[in-house]
Amino acid sequence: MDFVFDIDGTICFDGKTIDSSIIEALDELTKCGHDIIFASARPIRDLVPVLPAQLQKGKLVGGNGCYISEDGKITTNYFHPDVIEPLHNLIQTYQLTYLADGEWDYSYTGSQNHPIYHNINQSSARNRLFTDLEKICKLVLFNPTKTVLDELTQLPVSITAYKKENAIDISPLGVNKVHGLNRLHVTDFISFGNDSNDQCLFENAKYSVCVGDHHVQAYASMTITKEQVANTIIKLGISF
Repeated sequence: MDFVFDIDGTICFDGKTIDSSIIEALDELTKCGHDIIFASARPIRDLVPVLPAQLQKGKLVGGNGCYISEDGKITTNYFHPDVIEPLHNLIQTYQLTYLADGEWDYSYTGSQNHPIYHNINQSSARNRLFTDLEKICKLVLFNPTKTVLDELTQLPVSITAYKKENAIDISPLGVNKVHGLNRLHVTDFISFGNDSNDQCLFENAKYSVCVGDHHVQAYASMTITKEQVANTIIKLGISF
């Protein structure tokens, strides 16, 4: 069976590390013959450094489906130039702060105190001008107004809102974590997640686990605390 794990708030709670008990539980899954896929809002650039070495070259979905990686080879979905122009105009018109992720480099104008900024792998990527990124795969807008949201609905994009962060995640139309899994030929899976971008996982999984008390738990098979993650992984590994 394939087991799909979100990262932040699901198995990583400090933005940098995964607890040893969870890593041991993941190792038990592989010993039982299960395959592990990580599916995160982070691009592959920021996803890989969090993972234990033995899992870094497995199947990865990054940027909510905009990136996939297998055996260390990354492929991307990105916005069509016809979409980039109105997105850039929107940013300029309303003076929005943002994170734009290219194929590897990025453009960031938000607060350096924001958790998203701390998760950027700045040792291997450069912060460039928005217009210098040849391809933009995903865009995060901070503190968008209702007017901005209304204008975005007129564009061919997919939008995920993060209420706690007061930010929205924008990707090419139809691209989400399940889209990324399908590109990796993963269709029958157990999922662990905790946020809005995991709803599509919960809706398509054979069985799903929400970590923490979040509105998206309504779509999950069960809800657990972060302290229960390791044991739940082991139990489901035996059950499936």
